[in-house]
Amino acid sequence: MPTITTKKLSDQVGVEVLDVDATRLVEDDDLPAAILDLLEQHGVVLFRELHAGDEAQVAFCRKLGELVQFPNYPNPNVMEISFDPDNPNAKYFPSNDYWHLDGFMDEVPAKFSILSAHVVTPVGGETAFASTYAAYDDLSETEKKEFENVRVVHRMERVQRLSYPEPTAEQLADWARWVDREHPLVWTHESGRKSLVFGAGASHLVGAEERGRELLDDLEARATAPDRVLTHTWTVGDLVLWDNTGLVHRACDFDHAQPRRMHRSTVLGTESIK
Repeated sequence: MPTITTKKLSDQVGVEVLDVDATRLVEDDDLPAAILDLLEQHGVVLFRELHAGDEAQVAFCRKLGELVQFPNYPNPNVMEISFDPDNPNAKYFPSNDYWHLDGFMDEVPAKFSILSAHVVTPVGGETAFASTYAAYDDLSETEKKEFENVRVVHRMERVQRLSYPEPTAEQLADWARWVDREHPLVWTHESGRKSLVFGAGASHLVGAEERGRELLDDLEARATAPDRVLTHTWTVGDLVLWDNTGLVHRACDFDHAQPRRMHRSTVLGTESIK
């Protein structure tokens, strides 16, 4: 295992790597294993002002696994997240402001996400992270037993309505292209660890819609209380990796008319939620 110097970012989640530059990111073949170990321990890994660029970002991410493809972008390994008028996915990005995990509508959610800052706003636009492993660990023994077999319906319309409360018929038809996805509330990982599966796309509990909404809101509020959250303020060149299977995240409020451009690469999930 290579020697790297780190600094914890909070008691709950996050660690910063202090002595890796963009060249080492690509050329040190032992580095991915060390980063995977940090992700397992801390959930979020920050490289501050790395200025790696898309080519290095993708090269490193490929060492972590197969990449999700984004065919509507010039580099299909990189999704450009911005509200620029020519961005093909800009209409969906307001939902990033709410707690979520990437790929919540997929049978197998993304394993890791990697985000780098190319243009940042002067005010707002931070990214916040909260551990869903810790969310499970903090449950009472009674709750852990109660939630063992609870299943949750995830729906695209649920998260999009938070940004568009009075949708057009065209929007409703667009959202309906995503088939509802059912996941257990408790994700038992191959490692033996357990995490909760919730977020803005979580619509209701199977068989308990009214009580289910209250429960989901309560679990999210508990897991994302201020003392549980790591909030990263971006500087151009920052690169952040996170364990998408053990965290929820969101973009903090900012003026969407102001330029902000982030580049995301995503490692395909290998572990379905069971």
